[in-house]
Amino acid sequence: MSVMKRLSMIFKSKANKALDKMEDPRETLDYSYQRQLELLQKVRRGVADVATSRKRVELQINQAEAEAAKREQQAKAALSSGREDLAREALARRGTIQTQVADLRIQYNNLQGEEEKLTLASQRLQAKVDSFRTRKETIKATYTAAEAQTRINEAFSGISEEMGDVGLAIQRAEDKTAQMQARAGAIDELLASGALDDFTGQRDDIQAELDRMGGGSDIELEIAKMKAELGQAPAPKSAIEQGQPAGQQHTQQVRHPGEAQ
Repeated sequence: MSVMKRLSMIFKSKANKALDKMEDPRETLDYSYQRQLELLQKVRRGVADVATSRKRVELQINQAEAEAAKREQQAKAALSSGREDLAREALARRGTIQTQVADLRIQYNNLQGEEEKLTLASQRLQAKVDSFRTRKETIKATYTAAEAQTRINEAFSGISEEMGDVGLAIQRAEDKTAQMQARAGAIDELLASGALDDFTGQRDDIQAELDRMGGGSDIELEIAKMKAELGQAPAPKSAIEQGQPAGQQHTQQVRHPGEAQ
C-alpha cells in the first residue's frame, strides 16, 4: 500500500470517527421525518393538480355536450325553415364537437385513474409517515434515556475513582498520624527516663539528685536482698521504709573507735 493510500485511509477513518461523534441520532431521525413530510406534501400537491385537471376536462365535456345539443337544435330549426344546407352545417359542427367530447372523455378517464393512483399512494405514504413518526419518537425517547443513564454511570464512575483517591489520602493521613503519635510517645518516654534532656523547660537539679538517690536506694536494696538469700549477710531494712537512702543507713551503722559498744 502506498503512502498516499494509507494517508487517505487514515484521514477517512478519522473523519468517520469524528462524524460519528458529532452525529445525533435524534436530529437524523427528525431530518428524515421532515423529508418524508415534504415528499408526502409533493404527492398531495400532485393529487390536487390531477384532480384540478380532471375537473377542468369535466367542465369542457359539459360545455361541449351543451354545444352539441345546441347544434342539434339548430339543425332541427333549419330543417323546419326549409334550410337543409344550414341543417347539414349544424350537424357537421355537432359531429366535430362530439369527437372532441369523446377525446375529452378519454382524457377524463385517464386523469381519474391517475388521481386514484396518487390518492392511494398518498394514503400509503401517510400511513408510513405516521408509523415512522411513532417509531422515531420511541427511538428518540430510548436514546435520551440511554444517554442519561450513560451520563449517570460516567458520573458514578468518576465519583468512585475520586472516592478511591480520597480513601488513599485518608489512609495515608491516618498512617502518618499514627507514626507521629508513636514518635511523640517515644520521645515522652525518653524524656521521662532521662535518656534525653528536656531543653524546653527549667532544669531542677534538686529533683534530679533526689531521683538519682532514690534510684540508688533501690539498687542497694536489691543487693542486700540478694546477699540475704545467699546467706552472706542479714537483709537490711528497706531504705524506703526508713525514709532515708541506703548510704545514710550504712553511715549510721558504722561506729567510731572508742565509742561504747
